[in-house]
Formats: sequence, C-alpha cells, structure tokens
Amino acid sequence: MSEQMQSEIANLNSQMESLDDPRQCYALVKERIGQYSAQGAKVPDDLARLERQLLTECLCASQGR
Repeated sequence: MSEQMQSEIANLNSQMESLDDPRQCYALVKERIGQYSAQGAKVPDDLARLERQLLTECLCASQGR
C-alpha cells in the first residue's frame, strides 16, 4: 500500500475516533470508497476490510448486541 493510502486511512481512523456512532463511521468509509470508485482506482484492501467490520458493528448494534 502506498504512503498516500496509508495516510488517508490513518486520517480516516482519526476522524472515526471522534465519532461514537458506528453508522457515522460506516458513512465516512463508504464515502471514501465512493471517491476511489469515482476515480476508477482500486479500493485499498484495508479500507474494504474496515467497511465490512463497521457493517458488522452496525448490524450488531441494530439488533441490540
């Protein structure tokens, strides 16, 4: 992974730390993935993995777990 991608993911993580709601974090990640897709760039594996993890957290939270 390039340094720029690592920097972007680190920046995204720091933004998510200030949020308490996993749905807001998921929305941030989806927005970033959308930016990669709009540019025709490959979505970094770490970002895709983070999206899946946050989706799982959102689903668990909606089920009261």
